[in-house]
Order: sequence, then C-alpha cells, then structure tokens
Amino acid sequence: MRHSLLAFAFLLLCLSCKHEPDPISDPDPGPPPIVTNSTNVAVKWGLLTLQTMYRLGGNSPTYGSRSLGYAGLTMYECVVNGSPTHRSLAGQLVGLTNLPVPEAGKTYQYELALNAGQAVILKRMFDFGYNDAVRMNRIDSLERAINQQFAATVDPAVMDRSVAYGKAVAEAIFAWSKTDGGFEGFKRNFDNTYVFPRGSGFWVPPASGQAQVFTTAPLHPHWGQNRTFALANSTLSVPSMTPYSTSRSSDYYKEFAAVYQKNGSLSQEERNIAGWWADDPTETFSPPGHSYSLAGIVAVTANADLYQTAETYARVGMAVADAFINCWKAKYTYHCERPGTYIRANIDANWNSFWPEPPFPAFYSGHSVQSGATAMVLEALYGPSFRFTDTSHWGRPSDQARRVSYVSRSFTSFWSTAEEAAQSRFWGGIHTNQDNVVGLAEGKKIGTNINALTWRK
Repeated sequence: MRHSLLAFAFLLLCLSCKHEPDPISDPDPGPPPIVTNSTNVAVKWGLLTLQTMYRLGGNSPTYGSRSLGYAGLTMYECVVNGSPTHRSLAGQLVGLTNLPVPEAGKTYQYELALNAGQAVILKRMFDFGYNDAVRMNRIDSLERAINQQFAATVDPAVMDRSVAYGKAVAEAIFAWSKTDGGFEGFKRNFDNTYVFPRGSGFWVPPASGQAQVFTTAPLHPHWGQNRTFALANSTLSVPSMTPYSTSRSSDYYKEFAAVYQKNGSLSQEERNIAGWWADDPTETFSPPGHSYSLAGIVAVTANADLYQTAETYARVGMAVADAFINCWKAKYTYHCERPGTYIRANIDANWNSFWPEPPFPAFYSGHSVQSGATAMVLEALYGPSFRFTDTSHWGRPSDQARRVSYVSRSFTSFWSTAEEAAQSRFWGGIHTNQDNVVGLAEGKKIGTNINALTWRK
C-alpha cells in the first residue's frame, strides 16, 4: 500500500501535458505520461529536465551531468534571495564571482523567477540544433502554463520583474558555464584523434556495446580536465588501482574472475537490479538523470518546500557533475580495461557481459561515484534514514531479451541506493568490485565537498 501511494504521489513527477511522439529517438515515443498532484514549481521543472534528456541523441552521461549541475544551480539561485535562511553560492563556486540580485525594496514572485530561469537554462543546455522541436515546445509549454497560473493573482509589474530576474540569473550562469571546458560537449562526444595506450591491461573499444556506431573512439577523453563546481573537488587526487597481472593468485586476476563467476549465476532479482540502474542514455535519461530523478522523488516524499527542493536539485546536480569530472580524470589516467577484454584473454574466450559495455575505460565506476555523491548530499539534507520508493523507470516495458523487469525499488537509506547502483555494474559484468568500491569512496568525498559549501546564512 505504501509503495502504491508513493508511486502515485511521485510517479516520476510528470507534467499534466499531453504526451507527444518524440521524433528524435525513432520507435520509442518517449517517457510514459505520468501525472503528479505536486504543485511545487521546482518539481515540475525537475521532471521536464528528465523528459528533455530522455533518449536525447548526443546527450552522454558526461555532458548530461554537466547540464544538470547548471540546471540545479540555476533553480537554486533564482529563488535563494526569497529565502530568509538560504545563501547564494556566488563567490563560492570556481569562477562564479557574482550573479544578478533583486532590486532593493521591490517585490518578487520567486516561483515565476524559477520558471523563467529554468526555461532559459534548459534551452541553452539541450538545444542541440537538430530535430529538437518537440523538446523545445515542451519547455515553452510548461513556462507558459506556470505563467498563466500566476497571472490572475500576481501584479503585472511584479510578474514582469520576476520573469526578467529569473532570465538574467540563468543567462549569467550560462555565460559562466561556457568557460568550464565542457561547453557544447555534445558536438564532440567521441574523439577519433585521441591516442590511447595499447597493450596488456589497457582498454579496448568494445566490438558491440551501448554506442555501437562509435566503437573505435572513446567518450570525452579530456572531460577530466574540466572545471568543477566546488574548488575542493578539483584538488582531489586520482586514487590508485590494483596493478595488472595475469597470475591466478594476483588480486587483479581475482577481481575479474569474480565478475566471470557471478555473471554465470545471476538471479532474477540481480538481473532486474542490473537493468534498473543501467540507464543507457540511448534508452533512458542517463545515469546522472537517474540521480536527478531521485532528487525529485525525495523532495516530494519529504514534502519539501520550494527552497529545499531547489537546494536538493542544486546539490545533486553539482555533485554528479563534479563526480563525472573526477571519474573521467581517473579513467583516462589508467585507461583500464573492461572485464570482457581481460576475461576473454585469460579466462574464457567466448564470454560476454550480461550488460553491453560503454565506450570508455573502466576504472573507476561512474555509476558508483555519482551515486555515492548523490547519497551524501541527500543524506545531509534529509538524514541518513529515509524511506522512499524509486519510481524512475515506472511503466517501462520489460526487456525480453535479457529477461529484465523494471519494478520500482524501495529503500530505507540513501547510501543503500548508492551501494545497489554500484553493485548493479558488477552484476552487469562491466565493472569489477574494485571499480565500485573506489567509486563509492570517491563519491563520498565529492558529495561532502558540495555539502561543505555555505548554503545557510
């Protein structure tokens, strides 16, 4: 009964708009049309962000995480000056010295400012310039609907002032975003000129995987050089990994042998978990999108107000953005092979992983680090023990080929979601336990650094 109520209350926080076919992703019409009773404007924009990212061609986990960092920050900064307790992050983030502020003595409706700011930042981040009419129309429709909702009760001058303020904040944040190293990263996802090392232990592009068209080029090999949101996250050292070895008694061999052994005996529950957290961006709203989805689910479950909801999206968005930067720095330091390469060379020449390999090196796990970072920021906001149901893939049809069913999952803590997300990559056969353990540990550091920003007066 509790599961049903939570699923109905959130049900992915969908807008009440009519669902239209998505021309970008061919046979799939897009995310299921799910309805929420939530009146929280921040929640509605969080959901539309996920709809915008859903199966968006070119929206890699790296670029998507960056976009969520700026979307969440924009949401927060558009409302923060209306809160008696919250503090702006201007002057605290790397290179963000100042932002527009409200006129002294003037009245503002901050929900309208958020509404305007989100419309601007989503268009700036996700207008890829091809077949995007449906996505851009959804943004316009929500912005218009919320403006109309307030028009009857808000003084026209206050409304105009609030809208102008939200747009100014968004444009300022977007201008700052253009200097981070990832601007328009969707135009250069796969670098065919990148020369990665060859030899034993090094990553080899998969013969087939999540991005089969681009099997000869790695995803965003220079992403680790991008600017982080929190300065402390830019100074984290790259963690060490187990040295390469083919000796059966070595720790390296045992890591990959464990993947091989487990993939031959997956239970139905383990299959379902591997599928639930897989979040291939060609099929869903991507792994960082799943974390942003959890932010909304938790805010609705906790009945958070406008300001805490905006803060939730901001913390999660920036945490996953910094997580992917640090993770990619490690991936392209070691260029570590995936289990499939090692297992086929040293254990079983005919082996294939349960889940398709992504087009980038293994160590350490992106799922693990961004899930760990997300868990840390949510725990700081809502406490270590928190009951909620993850309905992120509610309504998704079963994967008949892999015998995977997408059934909503319930948790009693945020860290348990991070651990499950990490473990799912081991069960998927595309990460070793080492990748996941290190990823979770690094995620803790990254999330802690986001929490250490001064969010309160």
